[in-house]
Amino acid sequence: AQELLRRRYLAHLDVPGALRRGGAPDHLTASALVLDATGTHTLLVLHRRGGFWVQPGGHLEPDDPGTREGAARELHEETGLPASAVVVSELPADLDHHVLGDGFGRCRSHLDVAHLAVADRSAPVRASAESDDVAWWPLDALPGADGGPAVVGDLPPRLARAARGMRAA
Repeated sequence: AQELLRRRYLAHLDVPGALRRGGAPDHLTASALVLDATGTHTLLVLHRRGGFWVQPGGHLEPDDPGTREGAARELHEETGLPASAVVVSELPADLDHHVLGDGFGRCRSHLDVAHLAVADRSAPVRASAESDDVAWWPLDALPGADGGPAVVGDLPPRLARAARGMRAA
């Protein structure tokens, strides 16, 4: 499945405006699957517009040399996590294509390139203007079980793959 997505992403790069927020309705994005050093906790943001918990990430900016830098920038912007407290993987850890609802304007879907980010759980974090909250969660007790805002449905298996990859490395 990841190989099929990789091919779709590469084809998308040939679409005019593929990397611009105002371009094609499908947008290439960069995100960070944030784990602590033990691989047992993840840092998530409560997305203000969507009302769900998700990994930090967003649209690439013209100054981003690549998805790694875009993911690191978004991670800092959305969580306040200092760069000195995190190591972002050079290569992507996961690809995910997700369709967006009408509340996201012209943007119809995200072609997300996620990098693994290993962070110091004791470092200070803060929510951005785009989020209602930012918090560490155990991978085996992600938000939503209490009836409150839940984690995006496809995120738990993505985080589990990232944690397995981290342990294998």
